[in-house]
Amino acid sequence: MKSHTQVMTYPSMSAALLLGEADSKIQRAVRYALLALAGSALITLCTQISLPLFPVPMTLQTFAVFLIGLTYGWRLGGITVALYLLEGALGLPVFSGGKGGMIVFMGPTAGYLVGFLLAATACGWFAERGFDRSYFKLLVALLVGNVLLYAPGLLWLGALIGWDKPVLEYGLYPFIGGDLLKIAMAVLLLPTAWKIVNRLKQ
Repeated sequence: MKSHTQVMTYPSMSAALLLGEADSKIQRAVRYALLALAGSALITLCTQISLPLFPVPMTLQTFAVFLIGLTYGWRLGGITVALYLLEGALGLPVFSGGKGGMIVFMGPTAGYLVGFLLAATACGWFAERGFDRSYFKLLVALLVGNVLLYAPGLLWLGALIGWDKPVLEYGLYPFIGGDLLKIAMAVLLLPTAWKIVNRLKQ
């Protein structure tokens, strides 16, 4: 019963750490805006840590996307990833390799960019229901997030280069090992962080 109350009181990690119950609407709006900007900057930074594979590079971008969804919740997490995509669409060099502009949304990574938004929102939805407090439930949430990320990515990649090409070998198989490592990192990090936060809030 106690853990349920904690979930309802603090729907996301960012709320537990940064948002006080007595904050005014203006204070909350400013903090949310700063969190969104910081989150989009984190995704940009992680995107530049890249292993060049053809035709889709492997980066820490997905880890940042999942982490933001899980810590921010589905609304702010979705807004943050949408802000990141908007920055890229406006030409800022936030995508892999310092790329930006609408041309990226017509390239082989476009579907994965859409998947980022779906994955962050889904992970945030799960987190607000307490999935980030449990190691097993968080694993399930991240697996769902990965499916939502890869589904549009592979569909777009296949439509772009042709289904006669080895689409899975280009856009999925090379990243399975890295994704499992990222999932393991998140599964170990978040529930442990919640235990620390709950102790501090007692």
